Amino acid sequence: MSAVINSLEGNALLAPLAGVSNLPFRLIARSFGCSFAFTEMISANGLIRKSDKTFEYLRTCTEDKPLGVQIFGADPIIIAQAAKIVEDEGADLIDINMGCPVKKVIKAGAGAVLMKEPERAGRIIRAAKKAVRVPVTVKIRSGWNPSSVNAVEIARIAEDAGADAIILHARTADQGFGGAANWNIIAQVKKTVRIPVIGNGDIRQPRDALRMLRETSCDAVMVGRGALGNPWIFQGIIKLCSGKTEEYVPCLEEKLKIIKRHWEMESEFFGEKLANKNFRKHLLWYTKGLTNSTRFRQVAGKLGDKESVMNELNEYFRILSQLRATEGIS
Repeated sequence: MSAVINSLEGNALLAPLAGVSNLPFRLIARSFGCSFAFTEMISANGLIRKSDKTFEYLRTCTEDKPLGVQIFGADPIIIAQAAKIVEDEGADLIDINMGCPVKKVIKAGAGAVLMKEPERAGRIIRAAKKAVRVPVTVKIRSGWNPSSVNAVEIARIAEDAGADAIILHARTADQGFGGAANWNIIAQVKKTVRIPVIGNGDIRQPRDALRMLRETSCDAVMVGRGALGNPWIFQGIIKLCSGKTEEYVPCLEEKLKIIKRHWEMESEFFGEKLANKNFRKHLLWYTKGLTNSTRFRQVAGKLGDKESVMNELNEYFRILSQLRATEGIS
C-alpha cells in the first residue's frame, strides 16, 4: 500500500466542498492539523477540454500537500484521460466522485447516479487505475435511495477494480445533505472490504469523529460542512484521538485573527474584488452561533466595501469581548 494511503489512516481529511475547498481554505484547515485535503470536485470533461476555469481548481503550493483531486464524469475513457492530466499536474491522489446528488451532475450520468450502474462504475475505476500511478479512491453514497442501499456492493466492485480506498458518505443520494447519516453502512462496508474505508457524514464536532471511528472501525474520517467556519475542528479531533479530553476552541481574539488571515489569503488568491464578494459566506459561517450574530450579518450584508465590513467586524468582536468580560468568560 502506498505511503499516501497509509497517511490517511487514523486521520481527519477535509472533504471536497463545492465553492469552498479552494487553496486558501485548505491552507487554513491544514494550519489546524488537517492531514489531507481535497480540491473541489472537478469536471473530467473540463480537464480534457483544457478549460482555464477548470484548471483554476488545481492551483496549489508546497504547503498544500498531500493533496487529493476529486474528478467526476460518466465515460471511462474521459475519466482516464482526466486522471492522467491531474497526475501530471502533481496530484498525490485521485478521487472519483460517485456520490454527488446535484441535478446537473446526475443529468450528465455522473456522481451518485453511478450507484445505479455498478458495471459502469467498475469500468470507470479500472480505466483510471490503468491510466495513473498515484492512488485512486472512490467516494460513494449509501445508495440511490432507501430501497436501493448498495454501498457494500459498490465497495466490493471498487475494490475488485483496483481502488485504493473507499470514501463513504453515509446518506443516500435522495437525502442530499439532509436527514441523518446512517453510520451502520460504514461499518458494513468496513467489514466487507480489505482496503481502507473513510467515513463521512454528520461530523460536526470533534467528538463525532471519535464516535464514528469507534462505532464503525473505519480507518479515517472525512469532515465536510463541519469545517465551515470551524477549521479548528481538526485540532480538536487530534486532541481527542490522542486521549486528551478537552476540545480546542479559539478565544474571540484568536477567532478574529483567523477570519482576517483567511480573508487576506482569499484576497491574494482571487483579487480583492472577487474575494470580498465570495468571503461573505465565510463571515456567516465564522460568526454563526455567536451572540447577536444575526444582526452583524444583516448589517455587514448591506455594506459594499471591504473597509466598511472590516470595521463592522472589528466593532462586533469588540462588543462580544466586552460581553464576555462582563460575564466572566474568556
